[in-house]
Amino acid sequence: MKLSDFDYHLPKKLIAKYPVEPRDSCRLMVLNRKDKTTEHRVFRDIIHYLKPGDTLVLNNTKVIPARLIGKKEKTNANIEVFLLRPIEDNIWEALIKNVRRLKKNQKIIISNDFYVEFLDRDDEKTIVKIHSKDIKSDLEKYGHVPLPPYIEREDEEKDKDYYQTVFAEKDGSVASPTAGLHFTKELLEKIKEKGVNIAYITLHVGLGTFKPVKTEDITKHKMHEEYFTIPKETLEMIKKTKENKKSVVAVGTTVVRALETYAKFGKTEGFTDIFIYPPYEFKIVDKLITNFHLPKSTLLMLVSAFADRDFILRAYNEAVKERYRFFSYGDAMLIV
Repeated sequence: MKLSDFDYHLPKKLIAKYPVEPRDSCRLMVLNRKDKTTEHRVFRDIIHYLKPGDTLVLNNTKVIPARLIGKKEKTNANIEVFLLRPIEDNIWEALIKNVRRLKKNQKIIISNDFYVEFLDRDDEKTIVKIHSKDIKSDLEKYGHVPLPPYIEREDEEKDKDYYQTVFAEKDGSVASPTAGLHFTKELLEKIKEKGVNIAYITLHVGLGTFKPVKTEDITKHKMHEEYFTIPKETLEMIKKTKENKKSVVAVGTTVVRALETYAKFGKTEGFTDIFIYPPYEFKIVDKLITNFHLPKSTLLMLVSAFADRDFILRAYNEAVKERYRFFSYGDAMLIV
């Protein structure tokens, strides 16, 4: 499989800058893998495609306000620090533009008693130390919502709500598991009332999810590791669902990657760098709810492995023609 096999034309105006409100009123394209047909619905109609005894699996990770805008010590020049993940107490892996201009142990001042110290870098990563009396509180106060660059606007106060799922619980993501953004608490309640099980995994989404594939031979691409954990009760629910010949419905590619990591390696916790592309035999996931993904992205490759590349690209071209809204704040797709 070549990188160019996963390209499609997307007019820039179809990239959503804001989500629709309420969350579950976005559009939903339903893809039937068996019949190779598509339907156009509204997201809250998802309930009609879920059956009693099915299990809906959600990623309950919580996005941290990981973008810090500060000033270099001495020069007072503006500089941005994007926190990626904690390595140990107060030591984080980060992304800093123009990092080569920083000297070792140079401080980036965020506020009077909150600053970031540059420690080290290599080709792969930048390491910083955070100096703060209460990191969580300071991030909430001074951090910015890490909106993806293609949204092309600064974050606003309402993004703190928009860019978080209603079931977000475990701090750790620097990007939202966006397929879950379409669910409201009311819709989840109705789904439960229908007899559908709701289960959770946690996968902290890193920037690696959006790392562009630069090799034409996609098998040469290396995924970044992301931390995940699957609770015992989720695995028991999935086992029971399978025994009863019902469907496991993954909400988002992050859920797929966590569950398929477990299926492949038997791991319920740790780091995963699983890269799913065609051909791939899915062992747990039966149906997938997902957003529309960037051309040539690893996420597009994953959904192409799930539903046949030609069928997916045909559906994407139809979505463009029907003026669906794309990417993080855009519309959704259900693959059955």
